[in-house]
Amino acid sequence: MTEISASGTMKPETPERQGVIINKKKSPLYKSFGYAFYGIYSVIKKERNMKIHCGAAILVIIFGIWLSISKAEWIACLIQIALVMSLEMVNTAVESTVDLVTEEKDPRAKLAKDAAAGAVLTAAIFAAIIGGMIFLPKIAALLV
Repeated sequence: MTEISASGTMKPETPERQGVIINKKKSPLYKSFGYAFYGIYSVIKKERNMKIHCGAAILVIIFGIWLSISKAEWIACLIQIALVMSLEMVNTAVESTVDLVTEEKDPRAKLAKDAAAGAVLTAAIFAAIIGGMIFLPKIAALLV
């Protein structure tokens, strides 16, 4: 809604006039990193699936060291770890947001949650395939 000032000029509607509070001063960069690290910590602490992903990542790192995987193989493994864990955090954010805005059974809310979970599952499946391609031949060579 536009207001007309005492002088007759039109004053455009601003977020402040709509009751929206705008923080014009950004917090320092170190605080942003603090929030991000707290987000990672919170998801690891509260989400069962993230604990499983962390356990899998630790196993990959242990086996990678033990089997002396190449630099390229390390890069592939670390990218997969980062992808799965990042998607798990996004999934948690989507689920939390959906739960915050609706308590009703809504097919759109279900789709949002299912799609986010599906993204994690897809990444985890491909991470397992890539891990198998890297680790299984090395383990098989040790058994022969």
